[in-house]
Amino acid sequence: MKRALSGLPATVWLLGLVSLFNDTASELIYPLVPLYLASVLMAGPKALGIIEGIAETVASLLKLFSGIIADRVHSAKFLVVGGYSLAALARPLFALAASWPAVLLLRFMDRLGKGLRSSPRDAILASSVGADRRGLAFGVQRTMDNAGAVIGPLAAAALLAAHMPLTHIFLWAAVPGAITVLLVLGIKEPPRQHIPAKTPFSWNLQALPPRYKRYLLVLALFTLGNSSNMFLLLRARDMGLAEYQVPLLWATVSAVAMLFSAPLSALSDKVGRTRLIIIGWAVYGLFYLFMGLNGHSLWLLWPLFGFYGLFMAATEGAEKALVADMAPPALLGTAYGWFHLTTGFMLLPASLLFGWLWQNFTPVSAFGFGAACAMLAAILLKFWVPCERTGDACIS
Repeated sequence: MKRALSGLPATVWLLGLVSLFNDTASELIYPLVPLYLASVLMAGPKALGIIEGIAETVASLLKLFSGIIADRVHSAKFLVVGGYSLAALARPLFALAASWPAVLLLRFMDRLGKGLRSSPRDAILASSVGADRRGLAFGVQRTMDNAGAVIGPLAAAALLAAHMPLTHIFLWAAVPGAITVLLVLGIKEPPRQHIPAKTPFSWNLQALPPRYKRYLLVLALFTLGNSSNMFLLLRARDMGLAEYQVPLLWATVSAVAMLFSAPLSALSDKVGRTRLIIIGWAVYGLFYLFMGLNGHSLWLLWPLFGFYGLFMAATEGAEKALVADMAPPALLGTAYGWFHLTTGFMLLPASLLFGWLWQNFTPVSAFGFGAACAMLAAILLKFWVPCERTGDACIS
C-alpha cells in the first residue's frame, strides 16, 4: 500500500488537499444547520427536507452541465476553481440568515458551487491514473475529504463548548475556504482524449453504454432511500444527545471513513467495484434499521455512526471508480455529470418523503423505508448490473 500511495501523481494529492480544507469549512457548518434551524429559526423536519432536497436537486442539474462542458471544451480546471470559490463565499454568510428561506438560499449557493466542480474534478482525478489504480486514487481523495470532515465538526464542538454563538462559528468557515481557493489554483490538468469536432452536442445518455444506464437506475433507487444526512443528526438530537456532542458524533463517522476509505477503495481494484458496493449498501440498510428502532439508547449512537462511516468508506470511492470503468474516456465528464445528477436529483423526493414519513407517522417508518431501498438496490446491482472484468476494467 505504501509503495502504491507513493506512486500516485501530484494531481491526486493536490486534489486531496483541496478536499481536506474544503470539507473542513463545509463540515464546520453542516452539523450545526439542523441545530440552527430547530433552536434559532424554529423550523422542523419538513423545512429541513425542503432545504436539502431543493438545494441538492437544483445544483445536481449543474453537475451534468459542468461535466458536459468540460468534455466539450477539453478543460475542467476553470469550472473546478469557480465551484470551490462560490462555496467558500457562501458559507460564512450563514451568520446573516434570519429565516429558513435564507438558509435555503445559502445552501443552494453552496451546492451550486459543488455542482460546478464535482464532475470536472472527478474527470481530472480519473484521467490522472490508470484503471488499475483508479480505486486507490478516489480512495485517497475521499480519505482526505473525510479528514476535513473530522476537523470541521471537532472545531465546531470546541467552539460550542466555549459558548460561542452559532452565527460567530459560521464566520470561521471563511478561513479554510480561502485556503481551498488558493490550493485549487495550483492544479495542473492532465491531457484528456478529445471528442471529435463533428460529434453533436447531446444532453442524453445515447453515447453511454447500456450497463452504465442500468447502474444509474439502481443508484437512483438506492438514493431514494438515502435522504440528507442532516436527518441522522436531527434524530440524535431528538433522542436527547447534547448539542455540543452532535458535531462529535458526525466527526466519528468521518474519522472511520477517513481511516478505511483508501484501503477499501483500493480493495475494489482487486475484488471488483460492484462486490464492495453491494456490501456497503447492505451495511447502510442495517444502519438505518437500527437508527429507526433505537429510541432511547444514546450510547448505541456512537458505534452505529461508526458503522455508517464504514458504509461511506466502502462505497464513495468505489461508486465513482465504477463510473470511469464503464464510460468511454472522452465522455468522463458527461458520465460523472449523469452520476451526480442521478444522486442529487433523487435527493429531493428522498428528503421530502423522509421528512413526511417522520412527521406524519414515526421515525421508524422513515428509516425503514430507507433500509428497504438500500437492500433492494443491492440485489439489483448484483443480478441486473453484472460487471464483466477484463484485467482491471469493467466492460460492456
